[in-house]
Amino acid sequence: MVTVLGTQKIFSAFDDTASFERDSAIVAAPVGLDLQSDDAAAIGVKHPIAEAVQLATSALDATQHHVPISELKVHEILDIEFLSQAHAGETTDTMSASVMTPTNPVTPVQERATETAKRPRIDSDVLHLAMMLPNGWSFENGEHDDGTSYDDYSADPLMLFDEEHVFLEEEIVAHETYTPEWQTYTIQPGDTFAVLAERNLGMGYSEVLSLLDSLPDQNILTRLRVGRGFEYQLDENNKLLALRVMKNARTGYLIERGEDTFDIATIEKAGEPTQRLYAGTVSGSFGRSAEATGLSAAEVAQLSSVLAKKLDFRRDTRRGDSFQVLVEHDVIDGQQLDPRILAVQYEGARMDLTIVRNSTDNRFYTPEGHSLDPAFSRYPFNGSYRQSSSFNLQRKHPVTGRVSPHYGTDFAMPSGTPVNSPANGRVEKVGNHPLAGRFIVVRHDNGYRTRYLHLSQPLVSRGDRVTMGERIALSGNTGRSTGPHLHYEVIVNSKQVDPMRVELPENQALNGEALAAFKRESEQLLATLESGETGTVVASTRNREERPHDGI
Repeated sequence: MVTVLGTQKIFSAFDDTASFERDSAIVAAPVGLDLQSDDAAAIGVKHPIAEAVQLATSALDATQHHVPISELKVHEILDIEFLSQAHAGETTDTMSASVMTPTNPVTPVQERATETAKRPRIDSDVLHLAMMLPNGWSFENGEHDDGTSYDDYSADPLMLFDEEHVFLEEEIVAHETYTPEWQTYTIQPGDTFAVLAERNLGMGYSEVLSLLDSLPDQNILTRLRVGRGFEYQLDENNKLLALRVMKNARTGYLIERGEDTFDIATIEKAGEPTQRLYAGTVSGSFGRSAEATGLSAAEVAQLSSVLAKKLDFRRDTRRGDSFQVLVEHDVIDGQQLDPRILAVQYEGARMDLTIVRNSTDNRFYTPEGHSLDPAFSRYPFNGSYRQSSSFNLQRKHPVTGRVSPHYGTDFAMPSGTPVNSPANGRVEKVGNHPLAGRFIVVRHDNGYRTRYLHLSQPLVSRGDRVTMGERIALSGNTGRSTGPHLHYEVIVNSKQVDPMRVELPENQALNGEALAAFKRESEQLLATLESGETGTVVASTRNREERPHDGI
């Protein structure tokens, strides 16, 4: 039911949804022209207007409930057929004449209808507005409980009507503050930085060249690896604002657009140290047994290199020997980087060994402070290479055929193999000789001297201080040589000796404050080995069986 309020009448339209044959009817009640909205409450309950208002406002929804016409009094009901569009323009007089024909006797109801038709009619716009009033509208106080809109709006952008058309969405965006966000691009096969910079970063070719010239290392952008990525920010015009690219997990560059050029800053990521304890039992080769604990190939190689200074894997290891390894990593963005062995405990049938890394010099010592490294290393390189020619004072020269003493030991190795200093010392000479090729001479702290011939590239200069294990040169094939190799000499008291047989100085040992600091540092590491608790996962394969293997 819809209650219609006009300035002259109150219309209540009823639609009997239960019957499709009955037409809609209108109940009309005369209202004085000077009636106010508050006057209805003053009208008595028995007044026709008050009853009509009370009846109309009691209906909640015309689509759900209808008011039976039988509830209204007979003198208040008038059946009027809605005029069709063709008769909408007919005057009241014509309608009255058609009703008052001799063939149609005039009834009291028709007389009242004629009188009503002669009175001023409700304006059609007012009637339409009144018909759209919600059901909850109250006649007494002019308020309604709630309301809604029944108009359909098109999908076109909503416009604000003012002096000119304003699009709401554009108006909102115009007042928003632009905030650049970091985006990620992953390198695809066939990508070049010049092409993707123009396509994704809004850069021209000249800008790309300017950016590359500003970088300390151009390879970071010119040698792109598929699957790697970089992060970037764009301004509101889709132009490059900032670029963040990493050389590796630790270092990279932050590139920001300046007024006339690009500003470059270095990125250094600090890792979070994390310790893990691995425990295993020898079952076959030591290398396979160490891998079974979960150690990576690089960690197994590091562990084997450390233990090999005291342990002969072929002769000293036995099935059933147990070991524990404490390893520290730097964790950056979820990646474990730069593994470092902190402590090792080996319990075997033929040997027990416990070693701890000293953070001061990164060397391994026993808990008592005795160095695992000799004062002088036997070999000036890492790994194993074949001796192509040994120390021999009666050797015939391979080129001239004459007896020519060979005062050193030759190791066949590819050109570019790193050459390390066997002990601490100072570089005495770096030169180039027609026969010896490029060479280096080092005087060591214990009085020994070493010489390295046929090098491809020296990595130190005269006067430089070197330490044991430091890389000083790359092997080569310079001078008079039959192939790539390293010629290595050891000189004691100004006399060449056999490098493979000379007696080497004893191991170094810590003392004084250095020994006290080492023991304080190693105390926690040794406690971890004993308890097996690091605060992280402990890997173990002591109960795992493996196939037997020989050697490492």
